[in-house]
Amino acid sequence: MGGDRVEKVCIIGASGKLGQYMVGHALERGYEVVGVCRERSVPKLAAFEGRITVVPGATNDPEVIRRAVAGCDGVLTVLMPWGVRQYASGTAQAVLDHARPGARLVFSCGWHITRDGRDRYSRRFSLGLRIATVLGRLVRAVEIDDQVEACRRVFASGTRWTVVRGSDLEEGASQGLPVWSQHVGDPVLASNLTRRIDFALFMVEALTTDALVQEAPAIVGRLTPSALAHTGGIGHPGKPPA
Repeated sequence: MGGDRVEKVCIIGASGKLGQYMVGHALERGYEVVGVCRERSVPKLAAFEGRITVVPGATNDPEVIRRAVAGCDGVLTVLMPWGVRQYASGTAQAVLDHARPGARLVFSCGWHITRDGRDRYSRRFSLGLRIATVLGRLVRAVEIDDQVEACRRVFASGTRWTVVRGSDLEEGASQGLPVWSQHVGDPVLASNLTRRIDFALFMVEALTTDALVQEAPAIVGRLTPSALAHTGGIGHPGKPPA
């Protein structure tokens, strides 16, 4: 654990499955929570009514983000590549522009994001990514390249960021804090599966983990076969996840 004192956090994309899990984990830690989501998605946060502040609006709207992150010690952002209007990069830029200096900024994305080009992807993964990119453009529903641009901006910033790169996700009871590596292709990640609730746990834990400042950890479930085979379920050798 680091020395950061976190009292108030903003969760951008709070109404989604990952976002709702992050809200729950943050409340369990006693944090004051501000959630941002599109206006039509506000009812999805009904379970948290009276316990969080909700700021409705597009997450790539700089004014919405400016109001939501005011006074927050940490900002948790789900980078979603929706549409073809640079939604992910617009969201990332708004957070970078308006979060207070020194705030911990934690972003979520997939394994396809690479920071230094040293990640190693299987042919199946690379083919699936190419297909998803092309189909997303054709139907104008997903802009995967824009998520790449969003992370490029985060990596280039001088902020106290962490970009959490998630494997394939599944629902289920928590298995504990995921295992992580700096690069996709590490054998510890081979199982390529994480419980969504634990992805959210890693995001919230990163707020107070100094070892993750300006890191892009790729994660996998703690109890997956690859994690158990290579770490005994304890964590990445020499790189404790928390």
